[in-house]
Amino acid sequence: MAKTKEQKGVIIDKLEDAFKTAQSSVFVHFTKVAVADESAMRRALRKDGVSYFVAKKTLMRRALERLGHKHENLPLEGEVAIAYGGAGDATAAARLVHEFAKKLTDKLVILGGIFEGKLVGQAEMQEIATIPSTQVLRGMFVNVINSPIAGLAVALKAIADKRNLSTS
Repeated sequence: MAKTKEQKGVIIDKLEDAFKTAQSSVFVHFTKVAVADESAMRRALRKDGVSYFVAKKTLMRRALERLGHKHENLPLEGEVAIAYGGAGDATAAARLVHEFAKKLTDKLVILGGIFEGKLVGQAEMQEIATIPSTQVLRGMFVNVINSPIAGLAVALKAIADKRNLSTS
């Protein structure tokens, strides 16, 4: 059933709001994805605060134009959806879609997206998708800080053990 101009306007407003307010938005090309796989993906995305929305490409282009983004280089072809949001983690949407794209080989492809207000292409969005989550990055940082301290503690213990052996 065809949508009225009012319904299309509401969708364009929703897309524009998503592009404007989300830390990142990812354009996803999908084809021949089973309903069960898509439902599982939507559940996983929702759990991490990422919304997934399928809309007509012309409406996506209009929303991008309203925000002043030049989308000519963005290949919005075939079936396209948008994943946006991510509860405080700017890479969440891209990372989660990337994880599902690995599982659903050739069925899901990242086409590009909007990251921190800037329209980026497929290659840049793929790089963003491989950045670990904020929690993992914090853990890695703590490990880097802790490593020299742990090494020093091991060295001091070895020296203490050596001295205890020589005095006995």
